[in-house]
Amino acid sequence: QYVQKMGFDTSLYEFVDVYSTESWALEMIPQPVAAVIMLYPLKPVQEQHRENENVIPLADDTKVWFIKQRIGNACGTIGLLHSVLNVPEGIRGASLDPSSWLANFYDANPSGTSPIVKAENLEGDTTIENLHDAATSDSSNQTSRGSLEDRVLTHFVALTHVDGKLYELDGRKDGPVDHGPTSQVTLLADACKVVETFMKRDPEEMRFTILALAPKVT
Repeated sequence: QYVQKMGFDTSLYEFVDVYSTESWALEMIPQPVAAVIMLYPLKPVQEQHRENENVIPLADDTKVWFIKQRIGNACGTIGLLHSVLNVPEGIRGASLDPSSWLANFYDANPSGTSPIVKAENLEGDTTIENLHDAATSDSSNQTSRGSLEDRVLTHFVALTHVDGKLYELDGRKDGPVDHGPTSQVTLLADACKVVETFMKRDPEEMRFTILALAPKVT
């Protein structure tokens, strides 16, 4: 798995499919969930909403880890970073390999680092470039990092819990979107309510994918 090669140990928490936003599907997911990722098609109705949406400014002492996306076709990498670097501290400490690329990048780019500076540091990082290109070189996903001008048809965003708030983290936006209160226990259900708002904006579209970073069941 790409996230493992980045340096996130999936022996405790792993990404699993969430088949629906309905309660029967959520009850199948081990709890507590540490983060949620949504993949959705980029359509004019979604882009119009994004352009008019309010984002929150990040203070220097913010606990929300946020990075801008400045590499085309890298939204999967950005979504993973937003997910695993905003998990509760205990999970992050237990799951990040201290010698890995992910741990080193996090140490060099803590939460208070400007999202643009983080992006610039990611752009110049040959290790993650090689990891990304290797992960996308198989027949199921023939893409490269690309340029910002490349046409992107689908997009990943992360939904995370930080200090009692539910944040939507999308590197194409200028900052996090605050979706109100949540907790680690209710994160999955609250995140799926946000997913449903995307679905309602594009009711004929069926290509929504939800992943939860959930405790691994052995």
